[in-house]
Amino acid sequence: MKKAVSRHLDTLVRKHGRLEGSRTAMGEAFAVMEGSFRNGGKLLVCGNGGSASDAEHIVGELMKGFRLKRPPEAASLKRLKGRMPDTAGLPGEPVPSCLDGLQLGLPAISLVSQTALVTAVLNDLAADAVFAQQVLGYGNPGDVLLGISTSGQAANVTRAMEVARTLGLATVALTGAGKGRIRAWSDVVLASPSSVTDEIQEDHVKMYHTLCLMLEEEFFGPESETEG
Repeated sequence: MKKAVSRHLDTLVRKHGRLEGSRTAMGEAFAVMEGSFRNGGKLLVCGNGGSASDAEHIVGELMKGFRLKRPPEAASLKRLKGRMPDTAGLPGEPVPSCLDGLQLGLPAISLVSQTALVTAVLNDLAADAVFAQQVLGYGNPGDVLLGISTSGQAANVTRAMEVARTLGLATVALTGAGKGRIRAWSDVVLASPSSVTDEIQEDHVKMYHTLCLMLEEEFFGPESETEG
């Protein structure tokens, strides 16, 4: 295991000992997501209620800087600027390029924020198809679907997992201690040891923040060494 990954997992367990049992699965989830991003894949994320907010939160941590700065390479930024039309504000006062503040991101899409599409699927198709329809449209072999369900029983998340597995996507579940049906369609299961919804959600934040930290360091931090 890479030292940076091990270090972040050590920190997670030291601060939150109740998550010791998730250590191995966390390493597996990291490997699945890292491999996908490394090969040009993307992450799709879905959940309901508080878990929908978590889906948005995860995408926010991956698509821009979390703890590290992620400036584009100078050569890439120069090429982008060369293609942008000249802009200016008041006469004699040029506006700085909007590109100057951009950061590199890891491609991730929240499936909960497509309001027009979601309501159309609800009205025209079925309530449990809202995420599956998007997986069918967005997903490609080699991508990853992260499905969040505190009970493990959310029908729309489960259907999305089914479609994802059929299409050749890897599937990762964030769930609780219950033996919900989402597990049957998950390559990796990250489970809180609790069966209480708010406690599960609190554990989920700790787990996905750690995942985001590991991924950010892998792609944007100093080159990691590996253990023998």
